[in-house]
Amino acid sequence: MKIVTWNCNGALRNKIETLSAFDADLYLIQECENPELSINKSYKDWASNFLWRGDNKNKGIGIFAKKDTTIEAIDWPDNYKDNKVRHFLPCMVNNDFQLVNIWTSQNKSPNFGYIGQLWKYIELNKENFKKIILAGDFNSNSIWDQWDRWWNHTDVVNDLYKMDIHSLYHTYFKEQQGKETRPTFFLQRNIMKPYHIDYAFASKALKTNMRQFKIGDKKKWLRYSDHLPLFFEIENL
Repeated sequence: MKIVTWNCNGALRNKIETLSAFDADLYLIQECENPELSINKSYKDWASNFLWRGDNKNKGIGIFAKKDTTIEAIDWPDNYKDNKVRHFLPCMVNNDFQLVNIWTSQNKSPNFGYIGQLWKYIELNKENFKKIILAGDFNSNSIWDQWDRWWNHTDVVNDLYKMDIHSLYHTYFKEQQGKETRPTFFLQRNIMKPYHIDYAFASKALKTNMRQFKIGDKKKWLRYSDHLPLFFEIENL
């Protein structure tokens, strides 16, 4: 199964032809518009098998699948002590494995922005995690860890590791967290401001069957977004 995750930076309707060149079975897209409310016929046709969630129709997260791939929404909690965490879209794929599209937000939180949102989501749902892939725009890296908090990027990575859930990029390229040599994001599309803030994590059984992991070429993809797409392939799915 081929999977792509990408923060498209809006207007996905204008980028689907380029994106479709991956010929992926699943696309996890952040900052995309709701196909159900779109007036763009090409986009609606392309998004014939999808799940979407967002605070407004123009900017949310979507999971888009080939017609022969089954995606069913999972109703997992996203309220942590009466505060809704954003943005997470979980589903079951082919009745075989769980998939969560992630686009973390500051969420007006003075303490639990971005990686703190993911930390809360994991605390809420870790008992639900089975055979799972979590992927998307985390807006985070261990280089921004702070000594006086327990929900740092490194803490989240370690929590997932304890559940036998591992970063596919770091496994494939044999690199350490915070020492990535391949950026996924360029601030203001400036090639002099590179960061690695997009990820794909998977249960050990899925990680073992990974056959490819690629990051899109910045010369091509920075025309469309400040993020580069991540592509990976897992056999026997």
